[in-house]
Amino acid sequence: MAWFTVDTTYTDDAALLAAARPAHREWLAGHVESGRVLGGGPWADGSGGFFILAAEDAAEVDSLLADDPYTGGVASSRVIREWTIVLGPWAAQ
Repeated sequence: MAWFTVDTTYTDDAALLAAARPAHREWLAGHVESGRVLGGGPWADGSGGFFILAAEDAAEVDSLLADDPYTGGVASSRVIREWTIVLGPWAAQ
């Protein structure tokens, strides 16, 4: 299993963002409960959000994100990077 960072920039359509937010947070909460998401949340300036996701590979990340309610136009862009955690409680032993 690898860790990936998902940095999302939101659409400028505030109504679309507000409408999708509850379903997105429910989607994320399910992945937190399963241990697949370490944490996440919006940037303080409201321009987007960030979360850390466990997946086998980039293809699995794409598959998981396809079910995210923000994929339907709320995410105007996403930057996804594989992340090697070397410090802290989630660091590989």
